[in-house]
Amino acid sequence: MFVTKAMTRDVITINKNTNILQAKEIMAENTIRHLPVVDSENRIVGILTDRDIRSAMPSILLDDYEYKKAGEKLTELLAKDIMSTSPITVSPACTIQDAILLYQKTRHGAFPVVEADGKLIGIVSVQDMLDETTKVMGIGEPGTLLCIIVKERVGELKKIVDIITEENMSIGSVLVSQCWAEGKRAVFPYLFSKNVVPVKRKLKEAGFTLIEPSQWYLDNPLEHG
Repeated sequence: MFVTKAMTRDVITINKNTNILQAKEIMAENTIRHLPVVDSENRIVGILTDRDIRSAMPSILLDDYEYKKAGEKLTELLAKDIMSTSPITVSPACTIQDAILLYQKTRHGAFPVVEADGKLIGIVSVQDMLDETTKVMGIGEPGTLLCIIVKERVGELKKIVDIITEENMSIGSVLVSQCWAEGKRAVFPYLFSKNVVPVKRKLKEAGFTLIEPSQWYLDNPLEHG
């Protein structure tokens, strides 16, 4: 699943000589918080964020005279004066999973998507990533998430899928996570059904331990199985 699947292709951009007040207005009109700054060949040279603009605004702690003078300077302030000149970008070959990890590391809310020659072809935001992940996992549709504790050995996942299939239930997605218990894993199948009592019963009969997904957390482990 690549970022090209989730990114916005019609990117709103500015050039380095755009006044920041104009940039602020563009953000407000389009409900965006990131403006890639490009040259005449659509190569990215920087990025301007709403945070950059807020930082450039005069402080309310200034007296009237100082506030007025600072405001006048804003009319001369350009994107190139406050933009980030080394924006963190991703390539079209970057996966959404990699982009999410990059967000966790940098806390940047969006990443320009650029080709090898530096040309901008899109921008992917955290919200874009979440929307696409939700769509792929199927959790946007009504259903039920199960949490099953399994032994870490070959064939356990197949047993779970077989039991679910025998009950004629469709699986939206299956995630596997580490478990606090040594030699075990937690499997999270999302089923397109609200009536999961029969499949839960069969899973327990097969020797699996089920817990409520809301109970699943690693920092304060529960004693199960």
